[in-house]
Amino acid sequence: AHRNLCLPGSSESPALRQIGQRTISTTSRRHLQNKVPEKQKLFQEDDGIPLYLKGGIADVLLYRATMVLGVGGTAYALYQLAVAAFPKKQE
Repeated sequence: AHRNLCLPGSSESPALRQIGQRTISTTSRRHLQNKVPEKQKLFQEDDGIPLYLKGGIADVLLYRATMVLGVGGTAYALYQLAVAAFPKKQE
C-alpha cells in the first residue's frame, strides 16, 4: 500500500497551497502590536536611572535578588574556605 505524497511545488492544488500560506502568515499579526518604538523611547531617555533598572519593578527585584545571592554566595564561600583552612584539633 504505497501512497503518493505531494512534495512542495509538485501537483498539489494552488488553492490548498494558498490556504496553507495564508494561515501561517496571518495568525500572529492580529494578536501582537509593535511595542518597539515605545520601548526605544523609554530606554534612550536620559533620566538618571541606570539602564538595568529601566524595565520597572521586575528589573529592580531581579537586580536585588542577583546582588543578594552574589554577595551572600561569596560570603558563604569565604566562610567555608576559612573552615576548611583551619580544621578543628582532635584531642
